[in-house]
Amino acid sequence: MSDWINFDQWQNCVRMERPGFVFEVRNAEGRSLLTTCTVSLQVPFDWKSPPVHFRLVKALRPRHSDSIPKPQI
Repeated sequence: MSDWINFDQWQNCVRMERPGFVFEVRNAEGRSLLTTCTVSLQVPFDWKSPPVHFRLVKALRPRHSDSIPKPQI
């Protein structure tokens, strides 16, 4: 993981992108989200404060979901 960067530098995220990594964006309340670099970042509707910093983190490996159970009759 990298150090936290002030969100006013978000427009430079394109230069910071790396294969196998995503950005963790955090707001003042401590809530965070993982995202790719999108210059006009859409934050979740329930965030009450704007993003304050971000960092580059290793992307989670995709995993298979469990199969859907058959209906019970």
